[in-house]
Amino acid sequence: MIYLSQLMGNPVYAADGEKIGTVSDLGIATGEVFPRVTALAFKGPGRTPFMISWRKYVDSYDESEIRLKVNSTDIRFSYLQPDEVLIARDILNKQIVDTRGMRVVRVNDLKLSDTNSTQLRLLGAEVGARGILRSLHPALERGVMRVARALGKQIPERIIAWSYMDLVERDLSNVKLSVSHKTLDDMHPADIADIIERLDPRLRGQVFAQLDDEQRAGAMAEFDDDAMAAELMGNMNETDASRMLSEMDPDDAAELVSELDYDKAEKLLRLMGVQEQRAVRQLLGYREDTAGRIMTSEFASMPEEGTTVADAVQMLRGLDEDFETVRYVYLIDEDNKLSGVVTLNQLIVSEPETRLKDVCTEELITASPEDDQEDVAENIAKYNLLAMPVVADDGHMLGIVTVDDALDVLEEEHAEDLQIAGGAPSDDDSSHGGDLVWMLRRNAWFFLWFAGVVVLAALAPRVLGENSLMMFLTCAALPAALVLSDDALSYVANFFLQNDPNDDGSPSAFGFAVKSIGLGIVLAGVVFLASLALRSVRFAEPLHAYMPGLALGLAAASVAVLLTFVACPIYLAILRTREEKNLDTSGFTMSLTAMVVALAVFVAAVALLAPTMLGA
Repeated sequence: MIYLSQLMGNPVYAADGEKIGTVSDLGIATGEVFPRVTALAFKGPGRTPFMISWRKYVDSYDESEIRLKVNSTDIRFSYLQPDEVLIARDILNKQIVDTRGMRVVRVNDLKLSDTNSTQLRLLGAEVGARGILRSLHPALERGVMRVARALGKQIPERIIAWSYMDLVERDLSNVKLSVSHKTLDDMHPADIADIIERLDPRLRGQVFAQLDDEQRAGAMAEFDDDAMAAELMGNMNETDASRMLSEMDPDDAAELVSELDYDKAEKLLRLMGVQEQRAVRQLLGYREDTAGRIMTSEFASMPEEGTTVADAVQMLRGLDEDFETVRYVYLIDEDNKLSGVVTLNQLIVSEPETRLKDVCTEELITASPEDDQEDVAENIAKYNLLAMPVVADDGHMLGIVTVDDALDVLEEEHAEDLQIAGGAPSDDDSSHGGDLVWMLRRNAWFFLWFAGVVVLAALAPRVLGENSLMMFLTCAALPAALVLSDDALSYVANFFLQNDPNDDGSPSAFGFAVKSIGLGIVLAGVVFLASLALRSVRFAEPLHAYMPGLALGLAAASVAVLLTFVACPIYLAILRTREEKNLDTSGFTMSLTAMVVALAVFVAAVALLAPTMLGA
């Protein structure tokens, strides 16, 4: 086995020993499961690029040099064929799609296998840390591996076989790939959306443009980031964008159109078909985060009177192949109101001549178009429904909310709750960068404590005198203020998540204010009593001389704790106001804000209390 990094830059010698250049790249034939190296690219005198046939001219190779079969005067240069690519130029350090792992990765090195003395084949891409180390220097990789083994750790290779690679940074539409090569075209729309979201922004449009209308519509409906989806659509020409919208389910199309500016949305809607446009405009008429906004107007219905199981089966057979919302057949009475529902299972087990009204379920669980989408999603989960009908006040059926949309709502609400609570949605990113961010978020108080030490050190000569030990003892009480202020925000977040102000049984904001202020008084009182205890106890010298500094810090911390809990109703009001405006709120940001305020109050309290407590 050999790696591209071990070949790059190696000298190329002719048969007579003359050095004619250095290796710059290798060409491969893509139409094979494990592509053969077909061309050698090297830089000759004056860094002039040349390319020759590997099979015809290469005699031997290793990690230090490549030797040719002929003298330099007998070489005939060639060009890449339509089914060939240069692996250093087109694959190395580029993003690829791992179609087996359904992820986007960056190629750090390429692994080659020799099938005989001269033939090389590409096995796959190295996307792990070893590829990075090897590209820097092979000795660095060997050194790190030795250290890892000494520590009982393994750093395995992470190889993605060529048959599971899809190149995204070069248009390979004219390159014949192997039959077994799986590309984005073969993937589920949800996997395509996930991969496009992970690409560099400059590549998203390029990859999205390679999909057909049906694939675009499917992927667009699966994007988690609505703003990114709107940006992709904004970069499409209006005809293609409207055609794609027509391919989407009405609820998904309405959600996407709502992210566009008014003029752009109107142009796209006017270019859509009459029926599709009417369905989307109807959904856009409902408020965001309601059942009406997430329902789809596509559902299977039949008259209640005079229809049989055979009629229903015949109707279902006549639906389009892409009609995906068939879980139930809804029955409509003579007043055009919803009167019952028949499940597909009932249709299968019933005799063809059975009347639908005889096998239908009349006790229906329905939603109003103005119901909160989270309540509807929770009811779908509670009653194990695959879809819930949405009806108007007069009983007229407007549409259905399907279980997949309910899951999306619950996932979105869960992510928002985690964000407010100071957590983060789970992700498969296990990089050190993610670990560092997690550590910073979980231990923000420590960094603020350090900042407080710096601030008090600057103020110490004027506030605490020149006694540095006194200053550090004062700062020793600061973590109590910071940690308790963080706990105060967690208390606010928990109350916000567990209590809906619109529910009659929920505690009032006034009750919460009384409770939080009372809790603040208790906690601040405990901290302040600790401060008084330190001042009243006689310690042995020289410790006794420095105890006033710690007592001062605890007194300042009690003030900061009290004001933080007094401010809890304000933080609750901010959360509820932002929720009404449908704005995202970061619990970590609010917690950090509370700790910064506590730090400022602590420093101010130290400055105000120092003359009294240290002068006594």
